[in-house]
Amino acid sequence: MRSTLRLLASVKPGRYLEAGNPTGLTGLFTHPAPRSALIYLYSSTLDKLKAFPESSVYRQSTESLTRHRLKIVESIKPAGWAEWAEKAKKQIVEHPEVFNTPEGETPHDNEKYVKSTHDGRTFVNTRQASEIDEINQEWDGEVGSATLEGSRVEEERRHQGKMLKMKRPGSDEKTVEWTPEPPLEAGQILEMENHIGAGLIEEVIEVAEGELKLVDTMLQAKVWEDLHEKIPPGQWDYFARDTHSPTTQEPPTK
Repeated sequence: MRSTLRLLASVKPGRYLEAGNPTGLTGLFTHPAPRSALIYLYSSTLDKLKAFPESSVYRQSTESLTRHRLKIVESIKPAGWAEWAEKAKKQIVEHPEVFNTPEGETPHDNEKYVKSTHDGRTFVNTRQASEIDEINQEWDGEVGSATLEGSRVEEERRHQGKMLKMKRPGSDEKTVEWTPEPPLEAGQILEMENHIGAGLIEEVIEVAEGELKLVDTMLQAKVWEDLHEKIPPGQWDYFARDTHSPTTQEPPTK
């Protein structure tokens, strides 16, 4: 039923779902790259869960569910995925300075592409340049100040000297165009949604984002430790399973 909402919201359903289109749920729009987003979120969650003791019930349950859904997502690959993955690995190897900035050095192209590793998987985060419409942008009331010329104060000169000594890893003329992962077809997304069984893929992404934030809260609270105040004996006995009718009733006698 949930998938029908997406079809009804789309005037001209096609082979691929167009990013930003309505999904049929208020405030929820079609995600541009659900597969790569889920793999990144699930891998980051698994990375953070390693800080919990293996005996933690929260870690065990969350790890089990996350790995189950991650397996489903990774099993469904878009057309041309193998060729894209091979090209991506080759770009990272041939241009390491573009994706990795040594400490203390100037990032290449304002850190447009940043490589990270989570749970043994490599990701490249692309920073999207924000477009500013100077025509429609309202004036915020800020008044510009005059630029000082001539010799500067000692603190500014020290900062300029430090910047000049920094080594830039790569020339600005050297650019690398990172190609995003090929998109999934609408049928593949529907298959993924049916396997996961938690609504639209956009809803699944929102749950994964919430779980990733919750891990930090649970870690800070140290949920694996014992309570400061012990639970009174018998507090939860009433809610235990098979306590109301522990034995099978005997059949009525004639």
